[in-house]
Amino acid sequence: MRTRNSTAARASKGALRAVDTEAAGIEPFDDVSEHGMPNHVDHANGFHGMNGASLGGLSNPESEPHNEPLSPDDPFAPLPFNPYKGNRGVTRAWHAMKNSLAGFRVAIREESAFRQELTLAAILIPCGVLVPVDPVSRVLLLGSVLLVLIVELLNSSVEAAIDRISLERHELSRRAKDLGSAAVMVALGMCVMTWGLIVGPLLVHWVKAWF
Repeated sequence: MRTRNSTAARASKGALRAVDTEAAGIEPFDDVSEHGMPNHVDHANGFHGMNGASLGGLSNPESEPHNEPLSPDDPFAPLPFNPYKGNRGVTRAWHAMKNSLAGFRVAIREESAFRQELTLAAILIPCGVLVPVDPVSRVLLLGSVLLVLIVELLNSSVEAAIDRISLERHELSRRAKDLGSAAVMVALGMCVMTWGLIVGPLLVHWVKAWF
């Protein structure tokens, strides 16, 4: 009797459901989800209901945002805060001038090569100002001397940075210092070539006129 009653109850419920479906004008297999709400089956990641949550415990990793922190080696990572870069305007120019003068004092006190080249510049710069040449040649004479000083300062800064990292003998450290020395040699060669081509003919003419 219990089985017969349960069977009859299920049949009556099915009949009422069919009547409600026909009264609403909906076919038995129509999609009755609300408009604008996703209700589909993702065969790759399981069934997703109307709220977009995964019922099977599976989620799509490509749709989730990645909030991993950038590593320090990443080129798009923000630079660390530098308290010495906060000055602007006249204050920045004032601090830059003080740092530059401090660099000159250190180079004169610690670098013998810079002292020798500075002595040579103290002789050649007045000669370049007084020699009777056109303005372009005068600029080349003075610029070649100043270029030697500039390259020597850069070479000294590279050597100081390498010594700050490590004082042990290393092939890359030796290569960096050798490259800096080669740059100084090129600058010196350019200075000698410029003065020889511009002032050399004048010296020959003065010597011939004297004798």
